[in-house]
Amino acid sequence: MLRRLLLIVTILVSCVGCDQTTKSMAKTYLSETQAVSLLGGSVRLQVAKNYGAFLSLGADLDPSMRTAFLSVGVASVLVALFIYCLVSTPSNSIVVPALAIIIGGGVSNLIDRLVYGGYVVDFLNVGIASIRTGIFNVADVFIMSGVFLLLSSDWISKRGSQNAKTQAP
Repeated sequence: MLRRLLLIVTILVSCVGCDQTTKSMAKTYLSETQAVSLLGGSVRLQVAKNYGAFLSLGADLDPSMRTAFLSVGVASVLVALFIYCLVSTPSNSIVVPALAIIIGGGVSNLIDRLVYGGYVVDFLNVGIASIRTGIFNVADVFIMSGVFLLLSSDWISKRGSQNAKTQAP
């Protein structure tokens, strides 16, 4: 249990630290009105205040409803996931780190909402020509990476077991 707690806390601190550092740098060095274009325009950096969730979903909700869903609701889900990580016995070793990565991204975005009065700092946009993502942040990358790991955890675990069997003497 202590090893698992240490793993979870290490992942959480790493995710939150990395995301909060990049957001602080973005707020210091980037503009809300002028994008910085990198790699021939395939990466654009520009600060945006996101009052909603993923791709600004829910940004138009009444502020009290938005706070209920995106602060209280998200905090409740994150606490539940943290408890699940501590007490569960998942079928493979990828589930807990994947959930911890999701929690780390969620906690960092929740910190923004609490510190900045309801919005999350976004600053990354990638794409080619007119095919572009919405503006996002590093916490969003962590959340999506954790979801990908979680959804592919059985396949990754089975693949690792097959490789171990073929290499056994």
